[in-house]
Amino acid sequence: MNTPYYRDEQVTLLLGDALEQLRTLPDESVDCIVTSPPYYGLRDYGTPGQYGLEPTPSAYVDRMSSLFAEARRVLAADGTLWLNLGDSYAAAGGHTDPGSTSALQGRRVQLMQNMPSKPADRPRKSLLGIPWRTAFALQDDGWILRNEIIWHKTNAMPESIKDRLSSRHEQIFLFVKAERYSFDLDPVREPHTMRPQRRPRGHKERQRLGVLPAQTYSTSQRDEPGVDGHPLGRNPGDVWSIPTRPYSAAHFAVFPIDLPLRCIKAGCRPGGTVLDPFSGSGTTGAAARRLGRPYIGIDLNSAYHDLAKQRFAQGVLDLPG
Repeated sequence: MNTPYYRDEQVTLLLGDALEQLRTLPDESVDCIVTSPPYYGLRDYGTPGQYGLEPTPSAYVDRMSSLFAEARRVLAADGTLWLNLGDSYAAAGGHTDPGSTSALQGRRVQLMQNMPSKPADRPRKSLLGIPWRTAFALQDDGWILRNEIIWHKTNAMPESIKDRLSSRHEQIFLFVKAERYSFDLDPVREPHTMRPQRRPRGHKERQRLGVLPAQTYSTSQRDEPGVDGHPLGRNPGDVWSIPTRPYSAAHFAVFPIDLPLRCIKAGCRPGGTVLDPFSGSGTTGAAARRLGRPYIGIDLNSAYHDLAKQRFAQGVLDLPG
């Protein structure tokens, strides 16, 4: 490992390109990866070498594939990868979101002049399907895709569009390296939503109530005589309704801490090390700290590491979740 930009008893922050920094980490040295890379063509972070401003969707996916191939080496055999990605649209002058700033458009023009580009592979205004393109590429590299989770943004920002529906969700993909992996459903179970129901006893009572022999009940008290349901609650399912959380020190809505909290609880063994190759303002690190897991964060921009250090010190992200 290179000399860390910052280190304390629980947190290690590495400064530099994510792929290059991953190459410095030992094989199978982390237990869980939770990350949200820069989305394709949506934001200019003002840092040379940044991800997300590749000239084509294919170039972006290729770069993500190379990065996560190295992350796969670093991840423990029974580890999990939770990958959050948003989508973008094809627009005139390159693949970018219609709401992109003029500064970003200019930056993309400069990048496209300096990098080999390919013809646009979708008509203007087409949704590019970046999350699934990336997911398929990781599958081709040997990752096992276990879940597509829909992050429903309950307070999604309005969009000034009139010819399509506004977007209110993003994908979170759960990838693993092997068929058997570390996963604990109990810490993320949710309360049952149905009232306890007594199971009909005997054939005559089932006939009277019109209950089929194979019918079961989802209730909140498994140990109550005659009812079913796990005592700790139900499986939360693959649609997570979680609001974004604004942070005044950043110019964007940060990755809400509720997401990495849930991912780490379910997919990282107690005491296991959590890694975020795109650490940003440190939300995944804050979640790892709160859950007592060591954390390694990588970012290309020292300003984000400084922001993360400040937030760790102030406990800004240690909120209920």
